[in-house]
Amino acid sequence: DVDFNDDQIFEQSFLERFVQFEPGTPYHADKVADLSADLTNSGYFSQALVTAPPGEADNGVIPVSARVSEREPRSVGVGIGYSTDVGPRFRGNWKEHWINPQGHQRGADTELSVPRQNITGWYEIPLDPPMTDSMRFAAGYQREDIEDVESDRLTIGSQWRHRMDNDWNRVVSLRWERERFDIDNSDSGNTRLLMPGISFSRLQSDSPIDPSIGYRLQADVVGGSRELFSTVDVLQVTGQAGGLVTLADDHRFLARVNVGAIGTNDFSDVPPSLRFFAGGDQSVRGYGYETLSPEDETGASVGGRYKLVGSIEYQYEGVDNWRVAAFMDEGNALNHLDDPLATGVGVGVRWISPVGPLRLDIAKGLDEEFGGGWRIHFSMGPEL
Repeated sequence: DVDFNDDQIFEQSFLERFVQFEPGTPYHADKVADLSADLTNSGYFSQALVTAPPGEADNGVIPVSARVSEREPRSVGVGIGYSTDVGPRFRGNWKEHWINPQGHQRGADTELSVPRQNITGWYEIPLDPPMTDSMRFAAGYQREDIEDVESDRLTIGSQWRHRMDNDWNRVVSLRWERERFDIDNSDSGNTRLLMPGISFSRLQSDSPIDPSIGYRLQADVVGGSRELFSTVDVLQVTGQAGGLVTLADDHRFLARVNVGAIGTNDFSDVPPSLRFFAGGDQSVRGYGYETLSPEDETGASVGGRYKLVGSIEYQYEGVDNWRVAAFMDEGNALNHLDDPLATGVGVGVRWISPVGPLRLDIAKGLDEEFGGGWRIHFSMGPEL
């Protein structure tokens, strides 16, 4: 049994959920290290020290001691950033890391940029094990003004997160949304949707910040029905896959695919948040953010029923923490699967900063009919 110290606020039953080995399990140092890492990374504790000295075994049973100190209950974070998709961006968050002995949490997040503003409040209940499983309730508001689409959306919902035995993550959700939208002052709507959904994802890599090998897979299904408190019948299915491999230490190859489809009996009633748009830093470079889309008779981008986007990239690291890159992207948001795709090519440079890669790309969109041209793209974040 793991002996936790009594001079902390959490219930013993909550702390025991972090323990992933049973009494009587053959000793292995990795099991002790995993418990220490799970406690440290949970966000509940300022300090976590786990010891299991084999030399103190009694009758073959090694004592396990965990000494934890809870962190300060609240924190506030702010950040500023920039990307060519949304321009300057401000982010802020407030979090209460524990509000009771059962480890419940709550917080609020906001993001402000010229084209997008949102704020969300949430309440989370840890499940078993608390490192991976939880139930979250949230409510939020978002306003967007991107290209030809203006919208504001109110969302209330819940998510149940669960790590499956095969290391896939499953998220079961239910959310209610009210969205008002206007497309180029020629098409407007006011939709209400009660949408159950399910998502499966898996990430495998040898580093969370700068992996040399790994992959990411994700599939999402969400929908609503007029028979279940919604103003439109809609089913949206999306899938993402990405892979990375490094050869001879310095040669990196990345590939990604992003696909999606919408099923509905009246596409004009589908809100913009469920339609597909392409183009931008994380999509087809060489084109403006979400400018790749079917257009109406006035030339306004209205979003598509399908999305097909793929990319291949080669990187070479000639100097530590600096890489040069060459890439080709292809994709579009479509109403018909045989519609033409847009192509972008370019070169870039990557700096592996302490918080993750920063990317600067110069891209050329090869299809002028889709608005292609020379564009500079700047972004940051993990490559998987």
